[in-house]
Amino acid sequence: MTAGGPVLVTGAAGFIGHAVSERLLARGERVIGLDNFTDYYDVTLKEARVARLVDNFDFRLVRGDIASPELLAELVAGNGVRRIVHLAAQAGVRYSIENPFAYEHSNLKGHLAVLEAARQAGNVEHLVYASSSSVYGERPIGGTGFREDEPCTAPVSLYAATKRSCELMSQSYATLYGLRMSGLRFFTVYGPWGRPDMAYFGFAQKILLGQPIEVYGEGRMARDFTYIDDIVDGVVGVLDKPPADGEHRLLNIGDCDPVGLMEMIATLERALGRQAVKLMRPMQPGDVTATFADISAIRALTGYSPKVSLAQGIERFVDWYLSEIEQGGRGPMAAVA
Repeated sequence: MTAGGPVLVTGAAGFIGHAVSERLLARGERVIGLDNFTDYYDVTLKEARVARLVDNFDFRLVRGDIASPELLAELVAGNGVRRIVHLAAQAGVRYSIENPFAYEHSNLKGHLAVLEAARQAGNVEHLVYASSSSVYGERPIGGTGFREDEPCTAPVSLYAATKRSCELMSQSYATLYGLRMSGLRFFTVYGPWGRPDMAYFGFAQKILLGQPIEVYGEGRMARDFTYIDDIVDGVVGVLDKPPADGEHRLLNIGDCDPVGLMEMIATLERALGRQAVKLMRPMQPGDVTATFADISAIRALTGYSPKVSLAQGIERFVDWYLSEIEQGGRGPMAAVA
């Protein structure tokens, strides 16, 4: 932990952003959280996440657009920000096919606004930003984990292309201006307070309602599911280990243990105590067959070691989900349960 100004966390009302903010506050940091509360999914959940933060005296919420250069410059330079955790983005592979310009605005213009704010401030010690395992493109199930030094030249979705573009933009700013940056390639993050558009979340909703679930790729997909607490361990661990001046590094954060989609569904069924009615569907445009993180680089840097198994994580998610439903419509699940 570095003494001095607050940490700027963009996307602070998001799944990962609110969890990172909570961890930073718990260890005595001051945090400025920026979010524009888009309606990609119901904002009730985002407001409920932020409600867990705003009572902390060391947290300041700013509602605004990540793609506003003036706002970003003011937040960074005007508040003595030395460290930035940039997590704001338009998420979702399939949504990028329907609404491509949302990704141009949030992911490209937004990332550039953060880079420019850091450059103009001149004293930012470390910029940590979110990339994605999607940059690796289509890979077969099996083999070894995806390594950061592999070429990533064939994205299969616009979302992946924007994330790879952010990595290249960051490299150029590190080279030109000496910024110290770490790009984190997240692998299928899940857990309590997660995103309703994620498969495990939507499956839980439908199973409890007795509705069929659509299983894409006819169940022959695998994901490196990574529990939110393990993700936060990685993010904060990397934040505390800034690279040298002008160095831009890329790091995987995953569980390093791919699980088949059908196994994930079975785990969810056991936790819910109910069977799902499954409708097998072909692969969707933009989806990839498998993700598998090689985490040797982040482990060497920070000692990162995932601790929560899929069974444990799904059980915790289900406990949280059911507890929110039991609030009788008063909690954050009122709009999505």
